[in-house]
Amino acid sequence: MSPVGEDGSMNAVEALDEIAFWLERELAPSFKVQAFRNAASAIRNLDSDDLAARAGDGRLKRTKGIGGRTFEVITQALEGGVPEYLEALRQRGAAPLASGGEDLQAALRGDLHSHTNWSDGGSPIEVMVRAARLLGREYQVITDHSPNLKVANGLSAERLEQQLAIIAQLDDDDPGLRVLTGIEVDILEDGTLDQSDEMLDRLDVIVASVHSKLRSDSRTMTTRMLGAIRNPYTNVLGHCTGRLVQGSRGTRPQSEFDAAKVFQACAEHNVAVEINSRPERQDPPDDLIQLALDVGCLFSIDTDAHAPGQLDFLQYGASRATANKVPAERIINTWPVDRLLDWTAAKR
Repeated sequence: MSPVGEDGSMNAVEALDEIAFWLERELAPSFKVQAFRNAASAIRNLDSDDLAARAGDGRLKRTKGIGGRTFEVITQALEGGVPEYLEALRQRGAAPLASGGEDLQAALRGDLHSHTNWSDGGSPIEVMVRAARLLGREYQVITDHSPNLKVANGLSAERLEQQLAIIAQLDDDDPGLRVLTGIEVDILEDGTLDQSDEMLDRLDVIVASVHSKLRSDSRTMTTRMLGAIRNPYTNVLGHCTGRLVQGSRGTRPQSEFDAAKVFQACAEHNVAVEINSRPERQDPPDDLIQLALDVGCLFSIDTDAHAPGQLDFLQYGASRATANKVPAERIINTWPVDRLLDWTAAKR
């Protein structure tokens, strides 16, 4: 994924970043991933001569954030060629994450749901954008959490405004990849959205999700979700059941709600149902995908990535959508960016 020089050598920072990408993609423990991210940060501002000098005289080994494995990667990159650890990860990563959705995956132009270290993601916006570019995306939406989700460091209106300025600069700097503004906004208990209309009106894509009181009774949850779906700013209904089927956080049953009413409202109000690609979510389950398909819903296949390597999780969502025979034309992130933006803006 990272550029390699004509002599076979590669930049040490790029090697460390790419290793972290592959580890994230295969759901390695976060401490292992962070070791390579920290090492990349520690040497990012050093030129190659300075880095080589520090590696040779022992200063690099004593640098905070550099451990035995990361020192080995750096020195092998400085010597020329691809570090052995990276080459092994590349070989493992050559195998697809999922099978059966290859044609649909190729048709997906972008990803409408991703998080950065502005909320509960692990990497800066720039690093997420770089990974999206390397994966060949045409557009990437940054959707950090809204302020009600304090456990995830949700963005106040002031912090969101600061983020918009950064995203605007990144979008201007890279004509090959559109970096779009967005939010994963909490659906509050009364069905309203956890951000002001003024701020929502400035965003390209709005994913609305329930994150609290997931065990509410069906009537309460249905009313809550319908309120958000009817809101003219909502574009995508995120991970609608809230379930967890595996992973380090354990399992969680799906929320109770009247799925027929919720999906009919999505179809009527032009809200896409998210097929969340995270392997621990697999949300919605197959029977609800079928129900949403039957009532005429649009869909969005999203990664809900919290790290660069997780941006490749679109493979999981494409596989599930293909298995459920969801037509590509009803998946909004197969659309060109201008069509997508016209669609998201049309309701407001």
